[in-house]
Amino acid sequence: MNTMHTTSPKRLAQAIRQVLLGSAIAAVSVSAIAQDSKDKKDLEVIEIAGSYVKSLEKAVDIKRNNIGFSDSVVATDIADFPEQNLAEALQRMPGVTIERNKGLGTKVNVRSLPNEFTHTSINGVATASGSGGRDVEFDIFASEIIQSVTVNKSPTAADEEGGIAGSVQIQTARPFDYDGSKVIASVQGAYNSISEKTDPKFALLASNTFGDWGVLVSFASSKRTNRTDSNSGVDFRPLSRWLEKSGSDSKQAQSDQAAAVLERDTGIVINDRFDSDETSRVVFINKVGNRAYLNDQEKWGATASLQYKPNSDLSVTFDAMLGSYDSHEDEYDAAAYSASSPSTLEKIHSYDSDTFSEYGLTVLTDVSYAYTQHEFLSKENSNKTDYQQLSINLDWDVAGWEVRGLLGYSGADKDSDRTNLKHTMYAPSRSRFTAQGGEVLLSDNPASRNMYDSPDGYLFDFYEVTQEGIEDDKYAAQLDLKRNLNLEWMPALADVQFGVRYTDKSKQRDQGQVQVKGPTDGDSSWAGTRTLSDSELTPVTDLVSGGEYLPDLAYSPEWSQVSNAWARDYFRYDGFHVDYAPDQYYRVDEEVTSLYAMADFMFDIGSVPVTINTGVRYVDTSVLSFGYHQVQNSDGSTGYTSAPVSKEGNYDDLLPAFNMTAELTDDLLFRAAASKTLMRPALGDIAYKRTVSLNDFKYRDGNPDLQPTYADQWEMGLEYYLEQGGLFAISYFKKKIEGVVREELTGTVPDVTKYNDNGTLDGVYDFDVYQKVNADGSFTVNGIEVVAQFPLTLLSDALEGFGINSNYTKLDNSLTGESDLDIPTAPEGLAESTYNATLYYENDVFDARISYNYKDKYVERIERDMYPVYRDAYGQYDMSVGYKVTDDIKITLKGINITDEETRGYTMDPKFPVMYEISGRRISLGVRANF
Repeated sequence: MNTMHTTSPKRLAQAIRQVLLGSAIAAVSVSAIAQDSKDKKDLEVIEIAGSYVKSLEKAVDIKRNNIGFSDSVVATDIADFPEQNLAEALQRMPGVTIERNKGLGTKVNVRSLPNEFTHTSINGVATASGSGGRDVEFDIFASEIIQSVTVNKSPTAADEEGGIAGSVQIQTARPFDYDGSKVIASVQGAYNSISEKTDPKFALLASNTFGDWGVLVSFASSKRTNRTDSNSGVDFRPLSRWLEKSGSDSKQAQSDQAAAVLERDTGIVINDRFDSDETSRVVFINKVGNRAYLNDQEKWGATASLQYKPNSDLSVTFDAMLGSYDSHEDEYDAAAYSASSPSTLEKIHSYDSDTFSEYGLTVLTDVSYAYTQHEFLSKENSNKTDYQQLSINLDWDVAGWEVRGLLGYSGADKDSDRTNLKHTMYAPSRSRFTAQGGEVLLSDNPASRNMYDSPDGYLFDFYEVTQEGIEDDKYAAQLDLKRNLNLEWMPALADVQFGVRYTDKSKQRDQGQVQVKGPTDGDSSWAGTRTLSDSELTPVTDLVSGGEYLPDLAYSPEWSQVSNAWARDYFRYDGFHVDYAPDQYYRVDEEVTSLYAMADFMFDIGSVPVTINTGVRYVDTSVLSFGYHQVQNSDGSTGYTSAPVSKEGNYDDLLPAFNMTAELTDDLLFRAAASKTLMRPALGDIAYKRTVSLNDFKYRDGNPDLQPTYADQWEMGLEYYLEQGGLFAISYFKKKIEGVVREELTGTVPDVTKYNDNGTLDGVYDFDVYQKVNADGSFTVNGIEVVAQFPLTLLSDALEGFGINSNYTKLDNSLTGESDLDIPTAPEGLAESTYNATLYYENDVFDARISYNYKDKYVERIERDMYPVYRDAYGQYDMSVGYKVTDDIKITLKGINITDEETRGYTMDPKFPVMYEISGRRISLGVRANF
């Protein structure tokens, strides 16, 4: 294991090249410490004095001056609306939606494409966040320390990564953004309607300039306690679960009974019990679950900026962004798994063969089962992410050249501790769908038991602890040269620009797991003998604080479980520890060297001024992946044999980009763009490793040979600019996407012995091997984006102070999801329509806003690679009211999800819900001071 961490000659050479390139840029910065260039000035954030209207005007200015399609939000809009983190601050931008988890925005989707299709950077450096993929976990960032965010939807050749969906460029504050000294402070308390807890939040920014020097520091800290009630966990399971049973008299009896009951109660006859295409078209409820969550978060973030600006031609800026995100979640789960290994069908009370008749699917909607596995699960999930972002930016105008340099580092360390205390009871039961999910009832079998009130019937299985550590590091060095031209022989050529960029990325994962089954290490005396009633039990609503569980539902059970705090103290005996397992280790190193050339042309066509930006970027990428290959022991014994492996991969690309604007009139702008972009595969998918999914009878292998996903894209649109930040814009875009990463069957491992959690033999099966591959062919995504932002005083003077900020995105696509049953679906994560609308009012002392954000349904996952599971359409109202007590002090009242909307999901059709989740509304009261 240790050898895999040893510095290799290749890594040493990489480090030397990195130091050499960095030294070259540093030498330039030492010789002439620079200033913000003209392009940088166009994006510079000016002081907007807490005004939402002025922040909209500034965002429109950035949009108009940008050569490509883009949208922005700036400081007041980010800091002064009721968002809980940076993800929620971005959701009001055109084409931007977020993924929510238990009432909290977590990840960002641009134009509804999957979040891993979006490239994110902070102060010019690609952002690390500790996730397993390319996506960024935006919930770790405090929005109060962010100054501006621009989403570029059409890249230039100079951009590090264009991103198939877009590029999110985050900028923290700098001292010369303000005129002289500035101090901003805010404090607020937020109340959650379900947990009935009030959480504090405060932020501080201090900035000053001293002649040629400027210093800025900011700090934000917040706590959040949120309870979520969820009737969830319902999913489909194909009847092959029992029909394929064989190898013993008891297993054959299960198979025979399942086939006989199916024929007796539905008339369906199975011709071949081992034909998965036939048996997978009869499905039943695998699991019905009730869950209650309590999520506690502590977050802080800080920035520092030191800026030296001796004159208008020179400047250098050091930016630092540090932070920590601590999340602790208690989950209490009462679940019934009807698909347990020793069970089978007893009676089918109702079924649906009409809804999915075109696919030949029959859903058994209400069934009594012979031996359901009932589980009480007390789960604890603790995550701590520390992130750092450091950069030195150089701008220097010298001898007609604009020289720009960048040295940057982004790092995130994420440590996780996840526990699961499991008690199990086997008994006959009946499960059926309800409007919000499913419910478990007593069956007619006299051995059936009430799953919620039988603590003496639940036996201890294990107390499992999984610990994980992720290190995510990214280094960058860049040098850009730009020359303004005035050539007599080519007057249209305004300037040329060249650049080189080197990045070195590394992601490493360690993981270990221990199952406690007795009072000491290696002792298993508790398993199967200790009952749930032997532990301290607490009503679930006391464990998560607040009122009754799902009080508005007719089906609202009550039950008691073991608290995670009690379990942690009791089951982690003296000497308990978790070692990282060698076979769970992987690491991926990635080097990228980029060269680009770009030019701007400015000329008139008749009376219409035209600006064209065009260029090409060459990208060379090399990947080195480490991991372990895991296979079952060849001698037939329980366990797996793992061997370290590594593999190199590489690819290079030529990425052209074209952007154009034409000023048809002083207020009407025509914009067009075309480019080839890429998104690299998730580092976790590249990792050379094998994992096993016992319940799915699958191995999953990493694939270091994965290539990026590419897109040829173009867009054109009209933008009409009005006074006071008004804007009407419409654009049409089209993306042809190739090489999308999908999971495919690549092999089979025969005769794999599978064991149940209690150690008993489940059976011997053939396990399929799946691997992420670049799918053949291509698909298209096209859409229309509309923006309407204007003060209502343009309609009537009586509406002075009122305004609307709204946008709408509509998508269409030609791709079907990866269902093994060929059930057509949209790509995972793609919503066909999204819209945002904010109605605002503002005068010198008072402002008010109410906003509605809507995201259409989308495919969340493909269950068992067969049945698409949808997250239902979701809309949420947020509001903000502010009153200036003085010119410098403002009181704010904010509300999130003020109508208390619930989150829903379903398998293929709303008749078959999988999720009903409520996280409550959040109301906050705060004070903001600006000096």
